[in-house]
Amino acid sequence: MEKVLGQKAIDELFASAMVDVDEFAIPPVMKNEVEVYNFSRAGQISTDQMRAIGTVNDLFARNLMHTVGAWLRTEFQVDLASAEQMPYSEYVDRIPEKAYVSSVRLEPLGAPGMLEVELALASPIVDLLLGGTGKAEQERPLTDIEDLIMVSVLQMIVKELNVAWTPVGLTMQFERRESSAQVARIMPAGEKTLCVCFEVTMPEARGVINLCLPSVVLNTILRQLIAETSRPRRRSAEMKTRVLELMGEAAVGAVLQFPPVRLRAQELSALAVGQVLRLPIPRHAAAELRIGGLALGRARPVRMGEHRGARMEPMMRPDRGAENPEMTQ
Repeated sequence: MEKVLGQKAIDELFASAMVDVDEFAIPPVMKNEVEVYNFSRAGQISTDQMRAIGTVNDLFARNLMHTVGAWLRTEFQVDLASAEQMPYSEYVDRIPEKAYVSSVRLEPLGAPGMLEVELALASPIVDLLLGGTGKAEQERPLTDIEDLIMVSVLQMIVKELNVAWTPVGLTMQFERRESSAQVARIMPAGEKTLCVCFEVTMPEARGVINLCLPSVVLNTILRQLIAETSRPRRRSAEMKTRVLELMGEAAVGAVLQFPPVRLRAQELSALAVGQVLRLPIPRHAAAELRIGGLALGRARPVRMGEHRGARMEPMMRPDRGAENPEMTQ
């Protein structure tokens, strides 16, 4: 015989199985932390990240100014003009019709990037490298020889970019020059990019160098950069040892000379060929050894085989006795 439940029994059954829904309600604190995610902001670079980018690009601008300026033997002023985010299609629309645009590869991300140099800078650079004075010419397409010369210039720029970005784990590899049609296909049109503009001033020309990088792939690297800059820096023992090794390999000038003496101007003006000038210095006085323009101590000239040297005299110090003589070549 089947058991039939009345309405009262059914209500009691549901009441005993009911769970207090309030136990699973979101706490007030969590309600305040929950935000609606906007997918259109994916890849957006924060203010702190833009500040870190500015620091890296300032370093690149200074290095490029000194390196290329010394290479060209002329003034090559580089200043960071701007850094902004924009869709890749907008960056492509801004590229002048006459510009030297090349692609770079961002490693280890394997992402593409763009490096653009205005042709207003190309002609004086090429002229200087061919032995000219750096005269700016009317903008025109580059010849094959000028194109090869500009490749070497772009490679130098990429090298300085690596000096600035390698510490945060990003390196760039120069690939090739791209045509206008190829540039539009390097990245998707809607790809968010970071475009950094550097203003270059030369004696007879002025132009810009633009760097375009996909902003999404930079987020991880930029977070690492911010974490490193906020953490206090401590020099390790290995770093100190390395610095001492590098300083030990530095070359400095050394000279052995008489100590400073006073002479009358009349004696100097009366000098003639073959005449001996008597110096007011004792016969057995030691000379002065100067290293890098600074007096190190007194020494006497000696010879070691084919080399000339200076034998240091003992130096008395308040806390130590006389030092042992050392041979300096």
